[in-house]
Amino acid sequence: MGEIKVTKTRIHFQKKESNEPSSRIGPAMPSFLAQLHEKLQKSIESHLRRPVKNDGVKLTTSALGKDKGSFTDLEVNLEKQMQAWKENPTWVDQTPEIKVTVPKGSLCNLGVEVNIGLPPDAVYNIVTDPDNKRVFKNIKEVVSRRVLVDEGLRQVVEVEQAALWRFLWWSGTISVHVLVDQNREVHTMKFKQVKAGFMKRFEGCWRVEPLFVDEKLCHPFKPNTLADYVACTGGKGRVGSKVSLEQIVQPAIIPPPPISWYLRGITSKTTEMLVSDLLVEAARIRGDSDTRNPIEEVNVSERAIDECQVGQIVDIKQRWALRKKNAKQLRRRLPLRVKSCTAPVINL
Repeated sequence: MGEIKVTKTRIHFQKKESNEPSSRIGPAMPSFLAQLHEKLQKSIESHLRRPVKNDGVKLTTSALGKDKGSFTDLEVNLEKQMQAWKENPTWVDQTPEIKVTVPKGSLCNLGVEVNIGLPPDAVYNIVTDPDNKRVFKNIKEVVSRRVLVDEGLRQVVEVEQAALWRFLWWSGTISVHVLVDQNREVHTMKFKQVKAGFMKRFEGCWRVEPLFVDEKLCHPFKPNTLADYVACTGGKGRVGSKVSLEQIVQPAIIPPPPISWYLRGITSKTTEMLVSDLLVEAARIRGDSDTRNPIEEVNVSERAIDECQVGQIVDIKQRWALRKKNAKQLRRRLPLRVKSCTAPVINL
């Protein structure tokens, strides 16, 4: 972008020497001329200082300067918070909670809550990482990723992915094309489908909030803010994350049962995979020696045994009845606490 050179213009008034007595001009004239001179000069300078519409270099630079400083502060804070986890990596993953409701005219509304043993910025880094395909196994391929808005701490990204889904003995892929609004300042990630097609509505929001893991060190004081928590623990208190997801899934045409049941099951299983992968990655970053996913290993082994039993039955009706029975038992064994109907959805 070319530079615009601005030349300041000043108007000088030179007093004309005259031998005539000053009483002819009057005592008010010098004061009036001085005020006029000052007003004209300020008006011209303010006009010349107005930013040109096409010149966004200075504004952008100043904005990025602020954000760079903010990023530096975030990195320093994250490093301090991770140091507390290195000194005390003890953490037991709690059972995630999934709540699913089925409003009229919708397939399901999904709510997920889970506590993670990492600071909010570390969790946010995992979720918003463009290369998080290595973490989340349900991402088969990132078809395209385009940054539409970049304001430092906030980005709007258009993402198209091929996502894997699994439910009982079935699996497949589905195309996901969404706009993602990432705001690191408040640790939110809102997503919404780009065009309505098979899905009339597919949108939701991730939130990551601080969790005061060592709050008992502050007893009897109860910290309300992160600053209070850091102060009362002397900077030694670990900061975890409360991660929540609210999601709406509404197909253009609501399929009748049992198809709708299967779709909710696919949604539920996909979200279970997502949360499970996130917990495993958090354990790896914390430095836990055992980062395996015991939930998935148990489910796979039990499913193989069930398939063997089903394969030994010749009668189709008996085989179908046993499949249904095994599916119910498998759902009961799942560690996720599911409220209302069963369902979660394909996520980024």
